Amino acid sequence: MIQFVLLFSRQGKSRLQKWYNAVLPKDKKKIVRELTALILGRKTKMCHFLEYKDMKVVYKRYASLYFCVGLDPEDNELISLEVIHRYVELLDKYFGSVCELDIIFNFEKAYFILDELLLGGDLVDSSKKSVLKAIGAQDIMQEETEAGRSSLEELGLA
Repeated sequence: MIQFVLLFSRQGKSRLQKWYNAVLPKDKKKIVRELTALILGRKTKMCHFLEYKDMKVVYKRYASLYFCVGLDPEDNELISLEVIHRYVELLDKYFGSVCELDIIFNFEKAYFILDELLLGGDLVDSSKKSVLKAIGAQDIMQEETEAGRSSLEELGLA
C-alpha cells in the first residue's frame, strides 16, 4: 500500500502532499524535509528506489518536479513507478503539457486527479479514459454550481 505521495521542486519546495495513513504533522514535516534533502542530493544516474526507515521510497523526476511515493516494505517498486508515470500522464493530458505552475495554481485539480487514481493508498482505476471522464464530469458540475451561484448573487439571494 502507498503510504504517501509527495511532489516537490528542484529547489526543495513542496508542491503536493497526500498521506494515506495517520502521521503527526511534526513527523510529516520531518519526513518531507529528510526525503527532499536525500533525493535532491542524489545524482541523476542513481537508482530511483530508496530504503527509508521502515518503508521503501520510489521517486522519479519529470521536468522540474520530483514525484515521490512511500511504500510498505513488501510492495513492488516497479508498480509504484508505473503509478507515478500514470499520474504524470493524467496531469499532462488534463493540463496539456503540465508544468510546475499548473500544480501551484490548480492544486485542487491535481489532488482530484490523484484521488481518482488512488484511494486509500491503492490503485483504483488504471484506465486513463475513465479517470479523465470522471474529471471532466466534475469540471462540468463545478461550472454549473458556479453559474448557479452567480445567478443567485445577481438576484441578491446569495
